Amino acid sequence: MPVRSAIIGYGRNGSTMHAGPIEKNPDFELCAVCDIDPRALEKAKARFGCAVYTDYHEMLKREQLDFVVVVTRSSQHAEMAADCLLAGVNTMVTKPWATTVDEARLMISAQKVSGKLLLPWLPARWGSDLAALREIVARGDIGKIWRIHRAVYSPGKRCDWQTQREFGGGYLLNWGPHLVDQPLRLAGSPVVSVYGELRQIVNPGDAEDNVFVMCKTEAGITTISEYSTAVDKLPNWVIQGDGGTIFVRGNKIEINRVVYSDAVDGGEYRSGFKTEVEEMTVGGNIYGDEYEIYRHIARVIHGEEQYFASPDDALELSRVLDAARMSSRLGQAVYLR
Repeated sequence: MPVRSAIIGYGRNGSTMHAGPIEKNPDFELCAVCDIDPRALEKAKARFGCAVYTDYHEMLKREQLDFVVVVTRSSQHAEMAADCLLAGVNTMVTKPWATTVDEARLMISAQKVSGKLLLPWLPARWGSDLAALREIVARGDIGKIWRIHRAVYSPGKRCDWQTQREFGGGYLLNWGPHLVDQPLRLAGSPVVSVYGELRQIVNPGDAEDNVFVMCKTEAGITTISEYSTAVDKLPNWVIQGDGGTIFVRGNKIEINRVVYSDAVDGGEYRSGFKTEVEEMTVGGNIYGDEYEIYRHIARVIHGEEQYFASPDDALELSRVLDAARMSSRLGQAVYLR
């Protein structure tokens, strides 16, 4: 039987990133769409021939659903997801799944009461660049990793609700699930402390549009994550090990292995070395293939697999993002352990 599904929030992401994979996957049937915009509902009804609602509570009462996707403004995610879970429906929450740790815990409590699946949407964990980097690091190509820098640069301005704090806007929550989470996955070690700097540079509204987050882990690895107002000419990843450096620009990976001289001349101030360079190109989506992820979600709902991002994982990320905001406000590092 197809998974009877609904989408709450049929905007830019709801109608593309989520509706598309549901539409193309025979394991799903889109039965209902809820949105407050009548034009969005007209488009959904014309596309799917499904029931449409302006009130998600009414939708939950009337429809027999197996799965709901919450793709609304960030400030609405936690309450809506908790309501869906308590109505007995497996629920996926787009990023950021919560604006605070307290909201994350609200959803987790609802999940435990309902016994249904709570699925945080963290698609960048499926990123093709992250997958390739994991293999390179695991091979030991650049030795022991000690620093990971992940960044996106753009001078572009944003003009939608993401510029408003009241709606849960701001780039910490919008980009953090990509840029903070990815290097922490690569580091593979719990975060000990967080330092954050949040600034508003070019966007309208009152939410930050520049984000700098530095985490120190139990394994001694430092991760640096930033979204910065700048022309996009700098690397998106810089990974430093005691045996070399990796640079990533888009889907282009450059591995620089350092080979040191066997002997050090007593008259030299440092050892000699040479650099071996390997270049490679990765295919796929560096932020994750939503069609592949939805195939995985279908298997999860059918009990065939475990979901790739647990609520506890997402809660830990929420703790890091909360700490980054607090650090920016205090002007000092915040310790988690």
